[in-house]
Amino acid sequence: MAKIYEKFAELRGKDTDPRSRRYLVPTRIVWTSAEEGADVRGVENLLVPSVEQVTFSESGCCVLKNTPGKPKASVLVDYGRELHGSVRVIVRSVAAAGNRANIRIRLGESAMEAMTDLGVKNTTNDHANRDMVMNVGFLSGMETNESGFRFMRIDLLDDEASVSVKSVNATFIFRDIDYIGSFECSDPLLNKIWDTAAYTAHMNMQEYLWDGIKRDRLIWIGDMHTEVMTILTAFGFNEVVPNSIDTIRDETPITDTQVSWMNGMPAYSLWWLLIQYQWYMGTGNLAYLGEQKDYMEKLLKVLCGLVDENGVEQIPSKFLDWPNHDNPTAEHAGMQGLLCLTLQRGAYLMDVLGNGAMADACRAAAERMKQHIPDDGGSKAAAALLVLSGLRDAKEANENRIAVDGAHGFSTFQGYYLLKAKTMAGDTVGALNALREFWGGMISMGATTFWEDFNLEWMDNAAPITDLVPEGKIDIHGDWGAYCYIKFRHSLCHGWASGPCPYMTNFVLGIMPVEPGCRKVRVKPDLGDLTYAKGTYPTPYGVISVSHEKMPDGSIKTEISAPAEVEIVR
Repeated sequence: MAKIYEKFAELRGKDTDPRSRRYLVPTRIVWTSAEEGADVRGVENLLVPSVEQVTFSESGCCVLKNTPGKPKASVLVDYGRELHGSVRVIVRSVAAAGNRANIRIRLGESAMEAMTDLGVKNTTNDHANRDMVMNVGFLSGMETNESGFRFMRIDLLDDEASVSVKSVNATFIFRDIDYIGSFECSDPLLNKIWDTAAYTAHMNMQEYLWDGIKRDRLIWIGDMHTEVMTILTAFGFNEVVPNSIDTIRDETPITDTQVSWMNGMPAYSLWWLLIQYQWYMGTGNLAYLGEQKDYMEKLLKVLCGLVDENGVEQIPSKFLDWPNHDNPTAEHAGMQGLLCLTLQRGAYLMDVLGNGAMADACRAAAERMKQHIPDDGGSKAAAALLVLSGLRDAKEANENRIAVDGAHGFSTFQGYYLLKAKTMAGDTVGALNALREFWGGMISMGATTFWEDFNLEWMDNAAPITDLVPEGKIDIHGDWGAYCYIKFRHSLCHGWASGPCPYMTNFVLGIMPVEPGCRKVRVKPDLGDLTYAKGTYPTPYGVISVSHEKMPDGSIKTEISAPAEVEIVR
């Protein structure tokens, strides 16, 4: 017996696609041009599940017909949830010259994006076409390219033509993996936030780990730290992580005489080291860590040299996050914290790998950085990184910066670190309220995945992304954004925004690995204002299950089930 690619050498290829495909029927018709007098009939048939095969006897079709003097036939559908994939258009018949017709497909993460022409409000085809023309014939099936979207508009373009469309189903393309981790508590909104955060990271687990499925379909290594924590929390080990961080390492060589920065940004090479620490703690794979030793040693030598004699970071071309990109004071403070934390983690990894001299150099540089505690420049994200590195007191930073004005000034990219800093300050109730306000705000605006950026002010007088924006309302997708994500170029599924998932598991459920590979796991819940919380956490040895209930006297009753190989500490 032989596989087909073993039997025929031409079919062997390089590797296989690890992803699966499912066909999804639209959940609702949002709009049709029949409202404007166009000829659109049987649109409800697009909501009916059917086999993915056109036949001669099709009866339930949607008919799009263009005649002189009438508007063009168009339909906007909603698939109910942001997804990664394509759209498969199955056509029963065409009445037009040559039995061919041109249709236009527009994909959108919001309803308004799918209704907007290229170039208007910064709509683009960057990274993946989301606006395209297809020439279709009778008894045919055509599929678009892959992208990230929730909405799809189809237009019949030819002046005198008719097309009978059997279906416009989405082809959902994803890694078919189990949600091993879970979270449930007494607040349904927090449960929805955890699920949405995990799903956001899952959508970006394609052939490689991306930051965005519509735009930023790239391995942005700095953005991945939060995603890796989310993957370890919700799914456990997945090869997409080492495949991605190895690819960036190999594309960014470093020698004794020349340093290259990952994705062209020094901060992102720091995040790569932090990912290596996180991955080792989650998986315990010492052999894999050993493969990184040479690169780590060279990189850490460079990083130690970026701390001057006064303990001040000297990182060139700083990038903290988008909201602080025009705030050099905040970027310096954030880089001071990030570099100090990286050197601390680097020292640990060098000890594990047997390079005591480099470990000592990292510790000395990190210790020297305590001489310089910079002003945070009004930035909550910068203040949080100073707290996480131990350079600033958590309670002081929370009281004077992070907790001021609630979740205003939060950052999607820095979300996990902001929430962690608040809990370190003893303000878990404040962290939960920030989750409800900030990430819950996105959900209230129709989000089913979390966005590249978000400000609470954007919600003022704004219509949700599920609606066509009425006159007098603001389009929260098409009227906001900045930098590289102005208006409709803004990504509404960005993996760096998934921080609530690991945060709630690590600090509300209190599940935190304290030895590599989860050999020892701390369980120390902090329910804040919740009455109960329970969930699961994947380890290399099996699943940890915990259940916490707040008793009338305020104490917490905890039940834990863990694999025999895992030592639980309280």
